[in-house]
Amino acid sequence: MRFNDRMKDREHPRIAVIGLGYVGLPLALEFIEGGCEVFGIDVDAEKPRLIEKGESYLKTIPSSRIADAFATGRLMVTTEFTGISESDAVIICVPTPLGESRQPDLSYVTATGRKVLGNLQPGQLIVLESTTYPGTTREELVPILEESGMKAGEDFFVAFSPEREDPGNKHYTTRTIPKLVGALTPEGGLAAELVYGYAVDKVVMVSSPEVAEMAKITENTYRAVNIALVNELKMLATRMGVDIWEVIAAASTKPFGYTPFFPGPGLGGHCIPIDPFYLTWKAHQYGMPTRFIELAGEINTGMPSFVVSTITRALNERCKSVNGSRILILGMAYKPDIDDIRETPALKVMEELLDLGAAVDYNDPYVGRIGATRQTKHRPVSVELTSENLSDYDCAVVITDHSCYDYQWIVDNSSLVVDTRNACVNISSGKEKIVKA
Repeated sequence: MRFNDRMKDREHPRIAVIGLGYVGLPLALEFIEGGCEVFGIDVDAEKPRLIEKGESYLKTIPSSRIADAFATGRLMVTTEFTGISESDAVIICVPTPLGESRQPDLSYVTATGRKVLGNLQPGQLIVLESTTYPGTTREELVPILEESGMKAGEDFFVAFSPEREDPGNKHYTTRTIPKLVGALTPEGGLAAELVYGYAVDKVVMVSSPEVAEMAKITENTYRAVNIALVNELKMLATRMGVDIWEVIAAASTKPFGYTPFFPGPGLGGHCIPIDPFYLTWKAHQYGMPTRFIELAGEINTGMPSFVVSTITRALNERCKSVNGSRILILGMAYKPDIDDIRETPALKVMEELLDLGAAVDYNDPYVGRIGATRQTKHRPVSVELTSENLSDYDCAVVITDHSCYDYQWIVDNSSLVVDTRNACVNISSGKEKIVKA
């Protein structure tokens, strides 16, 4: 069956989106706003429950937008996978984390593939959006789906289209970010281009799933490598007594041949800290060590330790030991003005400080409570940010530079501020309290 045969009685395709997190939920909403019917599927029952109540669980998506989408009657949310069989296209947006040894963990992809297998219909389009190494779609997902007895590219269609979400970015949205698509066959590519046309403004077709997979990892490896470079320069500049932030501003005045990247306490989010490791793991299968990328990974993963050593030194200079000191971390999210703590360096900084005997709390207006994660054994709760609270801490550490923080007020009410983001650059008084890390 051809893809268009499934849609012959409908103007818009019927879409199943599996995984309603930071990638799947915005995409599902764009399809609704584009006139499509959507089955939103997530194994976490809390997400469908909140959507049905018109409530958002992501800070970057207002509840009103979810309520409006649900009110159309074209959004159905469930923990069940049976809606797949009624859909024209199935889009998989599940996590691809790293295992304990930093090896790719495709268990969510393969488990979801088996759920799709049980509901697969002739003529359907299956798209994987989860970031992964080149070859995953063809080598891991397709064989599972072909256990149905149907042939990919003939009886059903398969493509890879990497997510390019940037939570909190006010300049680009799911709809306005160009959508890469690489399909197994030309007909699958046409189907994917048609489907995504209802959700995004521009679809960019490439020749294969492997090209699209490699493009996504290249985008994030580019960022990871350049951030590692500037992080290493920061550590060197610190020893030399040079302000790396002023250096970057100076270099940025060159109108060609230079793109500014900014240092920080380490990498966070689901993509940049993880994707390069997927690529290096795959490269070893071809007998090729990716030394440049692996070195960048080592530098970036070591940045939380650099922050802790800076805190320790700053406390020592004030005749205090980190053991027994009270430390407040400002910002747990991995980037400003969002609630996403995946791979956040703040948790690593917290764990190291706790191991050294410090008493550590945090404040984050977006992250009220932290559950169990791979990064921490502790489940801290955000403390209220008051002048009385701040003055009780030996050190406040800016990990995430949320725009709602009043940095002059923070400095005024703190005895020591360790700033990992240059957030305090414009304060007018109390500069002697600030140590950059």
